[in-house]
Amino acid sequence: MTTLFFATDVHGSDICWKKFISGGKFYKADIIVLGGDMTGKAIVPIIHQGGDTYKAILLQQESLLHDEGEVQEMARKITSRGYYPYRTTPDEIAELSAHPDKVDQLFATEALRRAEEWLAYADEKLAGSGIRCYVAPGNDDMFALDDVIRSARHVELAEGRVVQLDAHHEMISSGWSNITPWHTYREEEEDQLRARFDAMLPQLKDPKNSVFNLHVPPYGSTLDEAPELTADMRPKDAGRSLIPVGSHAVRAIVEEYQPLLGLFGHIHEGKGATRMGRTLCINPGSMYEQGRLLGALVNLDRNKVKSYVLTTG
Repeated sequence: MTTLFFATDVHGSDICWKKFISGGKFYKADIIVLGGDMTGKAIVPIIHQGGDTYKAILLQQESLLHDEGEVQEMARKITSRGYYPYRTTPDEIAELSAHPDKVDQLFATEALRRAEEWLAYADEKLAGSGIRCYVAPGNDDMFALDDVIRSARHVELAEGRVVQLDAHHEMISSGWSNITPWHTYREEEEDQLRARFDAMLPQLKDPKNSVFNLHVPPYGSTLDEAPELTADMRPKDAGRSLIPVGSHAVRAIVEEYQPLLGLFGHIHEGKGATRMGRTLCINPGSMYEQGRLLGALVNLDRNKVKSYVLTTG
């Protein structure tokens, strides 16, 4: 039997990444898999006000920080919620406001720096453990992240690959999604998604004993229900109106190949497990902003999922 721990959508949360890496040892897992969206979404400036005083706005709340200890504590809070703290000055803020391309460059620099720190942490913690770790960057992750992951010693880039998990189980992985309203890095039309999957599927020796680690859930699976948006990108009916936003291409290959297990993410509200034919489909959901790591612990036996449990911690 092989024990696999799966989590997804940590979105830059330092505490969630460390919990993910520690999850292998804690849950006695042989393999840990991060299903996508590793990087954060925004920079939070910590702006020098003169002397020892800085100002920061986190979650629409402005704070004045009066000494180095308070600055470091604010940076820790920002990091835990998945954002990137950045010490700066009013003059630099004005320069960045005038040149949006410089903001993009700064964001990429900070995101990749955090990723390098994370992978160094993983290399230290996983060394000698025997635990294998796989990551497939998600639609929100910039392409430069792939080379950073490739540089790690104990974290493997899984995107577009067939990975042999054990003697009986293989895994295909992709962090790409169907088109979203936000036009992120790794998204494409359904026919292109299907072509991406079709490049991997013929390489599987035993599809019915395989694991599909695909960032976007199958369309209409209940794991893909998200708040319907208005024309101005606000949640309709205060977020009470939910619609399926998953991928038709993912649904088609799950129905056709009937793998043992499907691991999905992307829709943070879509926490749950369901069956599509013989395939157990799981989306553990995400609560990265609260510093809580949601996951799934799965025991794989030959020809079956022996057991699974959704985890939180």
